[in-house]
Amino acid sequence: MKRLQFMSVRILQGLLALLLIATVNFMLVRAAPGDPVSIMAGEAGASDPQFVAQLREQFGLDKPLPTQLANYLGHVLQLDLGFSYRQQQPVVDLILERLPATLLLTGTAFVLSLVFGVGLGALASRHAGKAVDSVITVVALVFYATPLYWLAMMAVLVFTVQLDWLPAFGFFTVGADLHGMDKVLDIARHLLLPALTLALFYMAVYARMTRASMLEVAQMDFVKTARAKGVHPGRIQRKHILRNALLPVVTLAGIQAGGMIGGAVLTETVFSWPGIGRLMFDALVQRDYNLLLGCFLFTAAMAVLFNLITDFVYTVVDPRIELS
Repeated sequence: MKRLQFMSVRILQGLLALLLIATVNFMLVRAAPGDPVSIMAGEAGASDPQFVAQLREQFGLDKPLPTQLANYLGHVLQLDLGFSYRQQQPVVDLILERLPATLLLTGTAFVLSLVFGVGLGALASRHAGKAVDSVITVVALVFYATPLYWLAMMAVLVFTVQLDWLPAFGFFTVGADLHGMDKVLDIARHLLLPALTLALFYMAVYARMTRASMLEVAQMDFVKTARAKGVHPGRIQRKHILRNALLPVVTLAGIQAGGMIGGAVLTETVFSWPGIGRLMFDALVQRDYNLLLGCFLFTAAMAVLFNLITDFVYTVVDPRIELS
């Protein structure tokens, strides 16, 4: 019952946060320079004030800003994210069309970063102060400090241009007409570079946190007691130290799992990956307000969802959370 109450409060807080995020995003996008109506009218080769006024009325941009905000929030509460000016499609349809590619990319990057990050962090803590620890720490620091877009471009230059090992752009080979396992392998080859590039930054974060957390847990009394009883060092490392050191890593991973979708904008842009990040970039360039707001709100909703999942997992791993 306490867990149900705990999660109910968290869900209510998440919904209120989404409403606030939708409001702030609306105001920020409207405050940005550039007018979509003027851009569309210019592309159509029409500068007639009457034509511009008709476009404003058609898209609801002729109303006062508070009225536009109230209309937008009303549609959001009905799960209606509006209509794309440029794509001439509902925003929800455009996002759902790109969602599988983004989930595939971010899901693969998340698993890779978590598995290798925790593994390298555990290895570094077990050999603390030795050469292995120094190498892992330096490599993690380099990947943490290196801009993501630079890593992406270097990956393209090395593995595509120089070595010609992997394709650099797109979701699959255009015109190949592949089916079955051949198509799966083709998508996997296109996925490898962007997923590894996106995973490297987060892998560095998890490695550093796992190492620090395990070194802290290793000094606790229950670990010293296990050593005094003659428990095998490998068992102490896995069952006693790593298991308890994973609590802060789980928290950070849950927070970053949702944020990774929004953070994939640069990766998807460099590798021309047809996901939500690329869609968000195109909407920004084209001043497509509704589509841009829809992408912002959707990525925020994913972040809130993953935070809720993390809260639930945390109450299972550490029941003291719900009691507090």
